Amino acid sequence: MAMMDKHYYLVAQLPTLVFARAPDITIDSFLAEAAKWLSARDYAVVSRVDIQDTRAYPGDPAALRRFKAFEFGLRDELAQWRRTRGTEQEYRPTGFSLAALREGTPLDVEMRLLRWRWDFVDEEEREHHFDLVTVILYFVKLQILRRALGFEPEAGMRVFKNLCEAEA
Repeated sequence: MAMMDKHYYLVAQLPTLVFARAPDITIDSFLAEAAKWLSARDYAVVSRVDIQDTRAYPGDPAALRRFKAFEFGLRDELAQWRRTRGTEQEYRPTGFSLAALREGTPLDVEMRLLRWRWDFVDEEEREHHFDLVTVILYFVKLQILRRALGFEPEAGMRVFKNLCEAEA
């Protein structure tokens, strides 16, 4: 079976992912399935993808390098904005509006940031069908979903209240 056929078979059997909806596949199941169908070299590229790691590695496809650059830029803008909060100077991010960071709860803001990441990956996916990049971007989306669905609002509210009471 040709390599492209293997990518095609793997991608064709993956369930559709929808933002903020629990996927019908776990990360472990995805990686196990990918290991069956990908070459050792392709699997090594896929399995090392971590949305927390913005470093580019040799062998990273261009779409993955673009996602990592996007992620690094997003984090840098957030860090610069946070550094100026409560000071006389105000940093205005170029990649998103200040209202997006100021409106709603911290969970609302985090979900908005995750949605921006998701939308960026959606754009990258438009150029790829049934290839290694499709598999990589699918894995990125699975990781975004794990983060988005991993929040426990009640536990977060308890921590927040405890911190507020400690400040008082």
